[in-house]
Amino acid sequence: MKLKTIEGTVALVTGSNRGIGRALTEELLERGAKKVYATARRPEQLDELVKRHRERIVPLAMDVTDPRSVESVAQRSGDVQLLFNNAGVAGAAGLLAVEATSTLRQEIEVNVVGTLNVTRAYADVLRSNGGGAVINIVSIAGLVNFPLFPTYSVSKAAAHSLTQALRLQLAAGGTQVIGVYPGPVDTDMAAGVPFEKSSPQEVAAAVLDGLLEGQSTIYPDPMARQFGTGWEASPRAAELGVAQMASSAA
Repeated sequence: MKLKTIEGTVALVTGSNRGIGRALTEELLERGAKKVYATARRPEQLDELVKRHRERIVPLAMDVTDPRSVESVAQRSGDVQLLFNNAGVAGAAGLLAVEATSTLRQEIEVNVVGTLNVTRAYADVLRSNGGGAVINIVSIAGLVNFPLFPTYSVSKAAAHSLTQALRLQLAAGGTQVIGVYPGPVDTDMAAGVPFEKSSPQEVAAAVLDGLLEGQSTIYPDPMARQFGTGWEASPRAAELGVAQMASSAA
């Protein structure tokens, strides 16, 4: 289904209580979405948004790593047309540190398995509602491993591969699958990242613009666009560039 407008659509956003997820929820409502299911482990954090938008926002508790939690929400939101897989986690363990194993497991569980759990639960819903779209918030760190957050990069590389697989899997049902690859964004998760950051609001607006333009890959901020263009031209050169940048910062 080729989407022409956000107005009148029904969306679900995971991890909508802060950062990009909250900005996406607000941007969808600003552009006239009929309803947004805003999910989070602690949906009470959405109380302020609920007061402002009342019946147009439906806060729901969801743990993306728990298939029963995901399925329970899916049964209560059968009108979803746009699914935003935004929930994510990032650890700070060095790759060879003992704690890196547990950090990576958690990141894989949320960033990859969680995305799969939610998409699986909504595949039939989207198809029955005309196809719609699945929008996965990945990262430029899923294209090249960034030494500052190596395990996170590994998990996002898996999320990138999952996005490609889902794109093929869901095409027959008319569902678009879109990968979003932000650079550094000014969120709690990126508080310690030493790069210039874009705002979550700028990223959210670019994501919805890209969705309406029919893009399958969205680089929603200046650093992401520059990096993505270079990576598409030469993945190896992009890898070497990141390595050189890490060496200079050491």
